[in-house]
Amino acid sequence: MNILDSLVTQAATITAIRRDIHAHPELCFEEKRTADVIAARLTEWGIPIHRGLGTTGVVGIVKNGTSDRAVGLRADMDALPMQEFNTFAHASQHAGRMHACGHDGHVAMLLAAAQHFARQRNFDGTVYLIFQPAEEGGGGAREMIKDGLFEQFPMEAVFGMHNWPGGEVGKFAVSPGPVMASSNEFKIVIRGRGSHAALPHNGIDPVPIACQMVQAFQTIISRNKKPIDAGVVSVTMIHAGEATNVVPDSCELQGTVRTFTVEVLDMIEKRMQQIAQHICAAHDAECEFEFVRNYPPTINSAAEAEFARQVMASIVGEDNVLKQEPTMGAEDFAYMLQAKPGAYCFIANGDGSHREMGHGGGPCMLHNPSYDFNDELIPLGATYWVRLAEAWLARPAP
Repeated sequence: MNILDSLVTQAATITAIRRDIHAHPELCFEEKRTADVIAARLTEWGIPIHRGLGTTGVVGIVKNGTSDRAVGLRADMDALPMQEFNTFAHASQHAGRMHACGHDGHVAMLLAAAQHFARQRNFDGTVYLIFQPAEEGGGGAREMIKDGLFEQFPMEAVFGMHNWPGGEVGKFAVSPGPVMASSNEFKIVIRGRGSHAALPHNGIDPVPIACQMVQAFQTIISRNKKPIDAGVVSVTMIHAGEATNVVPDSCELQGTVRTFTVEVLDMIEKRMQQIAQHICAAHDAECEFEFVRNYPPTINSAAEAEFARQVMASIVGEDNVLKQEPTMGAEDFAYMLQAKPGAYCFIANGDGSHREMGHGGGPCMLHNPSYDFNDELIPLGATYWVRLAEAWLARPAP
């Protein structure tokens, strides 16, 4: 692997920063301490900063030469509302909060690149270092954009990266087109009429109505959607009743819908509402249907994905740059890719063998209470950021 020597030399320092952030996780839009740590380091290295976009966002501005060209590199920095099982020295010091998705590592890789840029500016133009809050459900990318991210810091393209457990360290993955799904939520309330459970004919039982509805939703996937299109409807919560001998008045269903295209999403939402309302009507029940669209699908632009692949290949070799398998997980970097060309890639986080004594008993997977970011990735990921920015600004303007 062609990792920059300066990034290997500074790895221990950046690792310490990463572990400090891991020990002090902050939830979406609450990342004040994390933002302070980032801002202090960038300022120490002589990089001008702008704070406050998306509430707690930090943007570092690294300029060199006379060109007005610019590229953006993004790292998310929020944690998850979950309890950590690890007991090593840098485990979370805050109950119910944990960096279980590796955003601490994403910050570290971009900080490592920032330190290199501050010392060796081998480019003509501007690199914007985007430290984004609230990826985990808050839509921090959307909020930074609303606050003027791309107006205040005009850039030709923007790139993102996420660690991916299970793959061998030293491998990347990137592909054009959809790589992560849209994230959407639904809530359906079936209003029947309560009765004694021994006399169900006196009421309108919402529970069997709900059961029919759950089964019918899957026909959308199997019979309304084209087989080659991807889509998921998952009912994940059903709430009804308070006693074994009472038919409840109502039943509530909640869940998620995931798709790679807006067209499939439009169809699923329409059919779900029709099915829910008509099944309720067939049983003389009333229906309240709510559908909330959260994150859009993350879609890499073809030219930028290919550009990223070439940069990766120059670092780890062609054989170690894999085709990115799309996942039904969601990512709010999608909003940035709606506004700008760019690509979102995966960097392999290993099989979990990097974890020190004191880790939890579970696998080192994303959103798992035994997860920990692999610090071996810091020089590699930072090398990718550096080489990507240098190569982008060295190529002819798009």
